[in-house]
Amino acid sequence: MVRAMSILSLAGWAVAGAIATPASSAELPKVRVLATGGTIAGAQANATGYAYKSGTYDVAALLASVPHLDELAVVSGEQVASIGSQDMHDAIWLDLARRVEATLDSADTDAVLITHGTDTLEETSYFLSLVTSSDKPVVMVGAMRPATAISADGPGNVYSGVAVATDPGARGKGTLVVLNDTIHYARNVVKTDTTSVQTFSSINRGPAGVVHAGQIDWFEPMDRKLGKDTGFSIQGRDRLPRVDVIYAHAGMSADLIDAAVGRGAQGIVVAGVGDGNASMPAIDALTRAAKRGVVVVRSTRLPAGIVLRNNEIDDDAKGFVASGELNPAKSRVLLQLALTQTSDPSRIQRMFYEY
Repeated sequence: MVRAMSILSLAGWAVAGAIATPASSAELPKVRVLATGGTIAGAQANATGYAYKSGTYDVAALLASVPHLDELAVVSGEQVASIGSQDMHDAIWLDLARRVEATLDSADTDAVLITHGTDTLEETSYFLSLVTSSDKPVVMVGAMRPATAISADGPGNVYSGVAVATDPGARGKGTLVVLNDTIHYARNVVKTDTTSVQTFSSINRGPAGVVHAGQIDWFEPMDRKLGKDTGFSIQGRDRLPRVDVIYAHAGMSADLIDAAVGRGAQGIVVAGVGDGNASMPAIDALTRAAKRGVVVVRSTRLPAGIVLRNNEIDDDAKGFVASGELNPAKSRVLLQLALTQTSDPSRIQRMFYEY
């Protein structure tokens, strides 16, 4: 760990002069960084090993490792959490969402940048995109290599993230995800590789844009509702409805579905085979669950494609919801928020079409 600390210390020393606030700072946009931990803040035990500890470094150390950041914006930061994103949970989502809203409500903040682990970044970003009412930019970044790695990707992603957050074209686009010079809409982005720096992809629709050395090119706009247009609110909430994801496979039984219902799940997302299908015993158990008032959403374990309503499964007869383009993880996020308003499958199906 001593070696790991010295690497980041040297990086911070090397750019110490570059991050000093310039005389023209009053003319620059103001970006608040909310740090949550993750690989981007991680440290290796040794320079040649795979193993590392997430969330080792705080937000000040992260910002100190990014050259020329002061040329883009006046950047300040705070530590919201220090976890690996595999440990992200609803309570932190709610706290983070409230902190984002409060920060964006300030006249002293033009945009928010969130540093986050990559494992559940796609879920957190979609949640924030659905509940954040401000049109000011919210950008999420992460890293596939820890801060102490040779050719760490975190500093470059932070720089690009700030560049996107300060671009006028980012306003009103909901939460954006920026990694490896690519801009993604939160709704579309998926992590596709366990270790590659080119892991995030907008599989069904393509990226929102690209960023090169701080220069932004925007592509297609988002055509689904987000932010204040969704009508979702977390005000006064200290928890979200329980929704479980159950993975379909050959020989799938009904046991886990029955267990989820028995443990109080208000919703179940099935990561189905093919176009959201499952074994006959599993479908029978899901049908029973739907009749008891549990909202059942059919998604797919496949990386791409659309789960179509009434294709292979008679959703109308069984009271199921088809996820459309949303994968199981994002279907869970939308279903949790939908259940704060209704348990009517027909109304929830419209949300899956529109959000």
